[in-house]
Amino acid sequence: MGNRFICMTKKESKDVGSRGSKRMGRSQRKLVTVSEEELHLQALSMALQQHQLSQRFEGSMSRRVGSSRRHAVSESFSANKQVPVNLENIKIKKFVLIHGEGFGAWCWYKTVALLEEAGLLPVALDLTGSGIDLTDTNSVTTLADYSKPLTVYLQNLPEDEQVILVGHSIGGACISYALEHYPQKISKAIFLCATMVSDGQKPFDVFSEELGSAERFMQESKFLIHGNGKEKPPTGFMFEKEQMKGLYFNQSPAKDVALAMVSMRHSPLGPIMEKMCLSADKYGTGRRFYIQTLDDRALSPDVQEKLVRENPPEGVFKIKGSDHCPFFSKPQSLHKILVEIAQIP
Repeated sequence: MGNRFICMTKKESKDVGSRGSKRMGRSQRKLVTVSEEELHLQALSMALQQHQLSQRFEGSMSRRVGSSRRHAVSESFSANKQVPVNLENIKIKKFVLIHGEGFGAWCWYKTVALLEEAGLLPVALDLTGSGIDLTDTNSVTTLADYSKPLTVYLQNLPEDEQVILVGHSIGGACISYALEHYPQKISKAIFLCATMVSDGQKPFDVFSEELGSAERFMQESKFLIHGNGKEKPPTGFMFEKEQMKGLYFNQSPAKDVALAMVSMRHSPLGPIMEKMCLSADKYGTGRRFYIQTLDDRALSPDVQEKLVRENPPEGVFKIKGSDHCPFFSKPQSLHKILVEIAQIP
């Protein structure tokens, strides 16, 4: 199956562009439109099937601190135009993609396809209790538990091999945890509109502007899940579908939103309420980069800017017009930035 689940091939793009002229009758245009719809639906279906069958999706079943460089990127090129990549300039070719709360490896299907087509080596993991991992989410109580698929993957890498980590949203806490415990395995860590917190902070603290304090959230939120009974502390959380659409997917294509609505699971609460222990000699020596999303309603641009200001990474990149899920709303812009970061010496 490889990387053939990208939405439209070059040939299809050429057909739609060159043959979609005035000479085409209404019936012909209708046929092409139907064909594109079918192809996109097939693409999403193949992405899920790929997630379940391919070894590439290796889920368990299922600072340098200096003056930050800043770059703004917009989706200014065709969805079928590949970013030119000089592989000779990329020493580390393997990307390990870590999803955010509620998501799974499946959310990276466009990014996986683009990176593979560029000759790079993407691996998308399911965190514990996420995606098609069969663990009961209510039993995931620590960040170590939640991050275990990532830490096991890093442990099993050959001694001299490194990877580039990409963490989305709450997945930023997982790659921070990995930077602290396996710094020798990580060439670069990329925080994608993610929880890039400082020592002693909770991942949840990043969202406090939108959701209120952790204490208030634990007591009053209607999105909490009590997996062990109402009389016991909550074990997870999940937003209602309409709220998720507004928070996460305000710029994402409808078909990707539909995919998310049938694929997302509730998130374990314990890992995001845990204070991070990050040291200067391990986490602090890692090469961190941050990608800001400028039309994000889940983690506002102001909050992302505050994270960068308080915990400066080596480089900062911005995606214009992206919601909280650039792998859906701006996949080409995201891909371009990932490749650019990979090429930084």
